[in-house]
Amino acid sequence: MARIARLSDVLINKIAAGEVVERPASVVKELVENSLDAGASTVRVELEGGGVDRIIVSDDGHGMGRQDAVACLERHATSKLRELDDLFHIDSMGFRGEAIPAIASVSRFTLHTAEVGADVGTRVTVEGGGAPVVEDAPPRTGTVISVEDLFFNVPARRKFLRRGDTELKHAEEAVVRLALAYPEVGFFASHDGATLFSSAACPEDPRERIAAALGPTAHPHLFPVEERRLGIAVTGYAASPEFTFNNARGLYTYVNRRYVRDRGLIGTVQRAYQDFLAAGRQPVVVLHIDVDPRAVDVNVHPQKQEVRFADARGVQEAVTAALTRMLRAAPWLGAVPEGGAPQPGQPREAAHYALAVERFLTRAQEATWGAPLPTAMDAPGAGPAGSGRAPLGPYVPGNMPPGAAPGALPFAASPGQAPAFGQAQPQLNEAPPPGYFAALRPLGLLGGRFHVCEGPGGTLVVLDPHAALERARLTGYLRALDDAKAPPPPSLFGTTLELPVPAAKALVEGREALSRLGFDLEPFGGTTVALKTVPPGLEGVDARSLLEALARALPPKGATLDAVSLAEAVRVMACHAARRAGASPLTDAQFRALLGELDRADFHPACIHGTVVVLEMPLLELERRAR
Repeated sequence: MARIARLSDVLINKIAAGEVVERPASVVKELVENSLDAGASTVRVELEGGGVDRIIVSDDGHGMGRQDAVACLERHATSKLRELDDLFHIDSMGFRGEAIPAIASVSRFTLHTAEVGADVGTRVTVEGGGAPVVEDAPPRTGTVISVEDLFFNVPARRKFLRRGDTELKHAEEAVVRLALAYPEVGFFASHDGATLFSSAACPEDPRERIAAALGPTAHPHLFPVEERRLGIAVTGYAASPEFTFNNARGLYTYVNRRYVRDRGLIGTVQRAYQDFLAAGRQPVVVLHIDVDPRAVDVNVHPQKQEVRFADARGVQEAVTAALTRMLRAAPWLGAVPEGGAPQPGQPREAAHYALAVERFLTRAQEATWGAPLPTAMDAPGAGPAGSGRAPLGPYVPGNMPPGAAPGALPFAASPGQAPAFGQAQPQLNEAPPPGYFAALRPLGLLGGRFHVCEGPGGTLVVLDPHAALERARLTGYLRALDDAKAPPPPSLFGTTLELPVPAAKALVEGREALSRLGFDLEPFGGTTVALKTVPPGLEGVDARSLLEALARALPPKGATLDAVSLAEAVRVMACHAARRAGASPLTDAQFRALLGELDRADFHPACIHGTVVVLEMPLLELERRAR
């Protein structure tokens, strides 16, 4: 009896699906590629349940007649290849004829299509790889494919899918990768009715498509790159070193418009940028490499994300030349092209790296925290060439920057100037970026007071522990004040004090306000008061100093007791609590816990001592000063 038998078509398709259809993103990729091969000018992707419940891809391409609509469901049926030589001259996205039957074998699949000018359309329905059901449908321009309940008949595959939000991110990324390759095509993607990606066709300025994918702040930092050699053309856009990511998610490489993840190409791009980026940063590059289809093999990976070049070294050299030319010209610094004469006051190439890092930090502040810090480069004649920044004027009480939030730190600087390195950083003391403090690495204590830390990218950061403790305590007291339903339990603190008449009178009259703040105070005869309990964190403080300061900070009698009227009193409490907590140097564990509190703190309300970040200086600035 024969032991070898030919597998059924249904089983063959399910096996193929294991290679071609890895997750919902694979379905999105294959269907959108078919739309692009069909000459679509607009592609829409609708997802439900992270793409597992439903994927709908619609286009306005040339569509299909009934015979082709049925034939495309057969394994290895394709319009892209006819003979062996065609395999070595592939100029389409799809060519194997595997995707559609594989997808239909593991889902509830519906195809609705019609050729241009047809009187009737075609609808083909397939459930789990079964026999197709073909029927008439209204004619429409292009094709709509619906894929529902992915892997419903292959539970072993379905259970290995990730959470819905994870699968959704992969599906969205599949759309973005194709959208960046075809700026002349409009791409629109949604999930459960909410827009994920929306970008009309923009063939005149592909930077608009890149900005739609990576964020609008990317647009002004993108510069064209180009290198043409015999049989190789490298084009695209690369961002200046001041606009980077902490991973390689902004690095897109295409070969004949096909997205690829070639290690050699990625390494080439990273090496071109290595002298211009701070440690831990990755470049943002969208690079298109066009070669003769005969000089590249795209049939070496099931999902066609890897290719093999006939002249890999030549391609890498062309990429290096394109990126190096842009980076050395440093257009983001206003530098002239190669061979041009530098203008007066223009930074020289030797300072490109340090200047790029400084400007990157400035742009990061602007993008993350809102208020821009103008660079010295923006001010005519501001500072010597290569300095990168102009000196910061002295701090002047009451001199607030335009648009500053209430309680923001005042600073004065000449128009067009930004804070110099080595000065307190206003933006960090107003609204630090998320996770800024937890990312610091403590190095030691300076002068028995200031904590010295290393920030991301080798930045030197000096913190004032008193101001840090005060900010953390202020946030805690304000939150407790807002949460009237569950105030923190007061701490026992029994003591009696004889105070000056004005202070004793103000405290007795303000007993209701004190109670709202967490104090229990009673008159004890004459100008003596009994302090029975205090809010957490104020145990062991100098009670006399605290009460006298509170007496001056309490709102007038009859005022509404809310966060606004009690703000000054809360600031007094925070300052005294910080003084008590910082009476002795913080241990490493205490300091790390404080950094975590700072990341959760609200930096908008004013503190008595508000300058937490006393100094922030990149390593390159230190190196430059050491020269």
